[in-house]
Amino acid sequence: MKVISILGSPSLRSRSGALLQLAQARLQPHATTTETITVRDLPGQALLHAEFADTDIQAAIRKVLEAQVVLVATPIYKAAYSGLLKSFLDLLPQDGLRDKTVLPLATGGSAAHLLALDYALKPVLSALGARDILDAVYASDAQIPSVDGRYEVDAEIGVRVEQSLRSVIERDAVLARARGTPQPPWLSHRVRWAV
Repeated sequence: MKVISILGSPSLRSRSGALLQLAQARLQPHATTTETITVRDLPGQALLHAEFADTDIQAAIRKVLEAQVVLVATPIYKAAYSGLLKSFLDLLPQDGLRDKTVLPLATGGSAAHLLALDYALKPVLSALGARDILDAVYASDAQIPSVDGRYEVDAEIGVRVEQSLRSVIERDAVLARARGTPQPPWLSHRVRWAV
């Protein structure tokens, strides 16, 4: 499975980045390719002015279109996902997430921000053609504390990430069979075992 991760945090070091890194590390053994689009690293002028001719923007869009699984990580600010992420999602074609499994990952100051995923992010993902949007993994700041200068995801959130990734792996196995794509034997064994 081709996995693309989209990190919508404007910060170099962030809780949403730590949550995404955990998910990527646990999904890596099951993926054929994994790549990350760190939106803050895209050219700001091209991003904000929707300059589709920019080669970095074109490359980022192409990575999303070629992926089978999309992890979308964002902080929640003032009851909405990041404007940086919105700027990038606005560049995707109308059906840019069609036929993809999408796993939203989000962080926020408290559990009160959790609803932003359902009323703000998921409708945009649906508008981009995503029909297979998994239940989001949300973590509050307290669940990803800063320890010795880096963020550490607590065990409860780690378990929720594992559960969501199991769904990603199982869905990919079903879709691979439907596409007639051969699967490695270990994947078939793991999916049978997980069911």
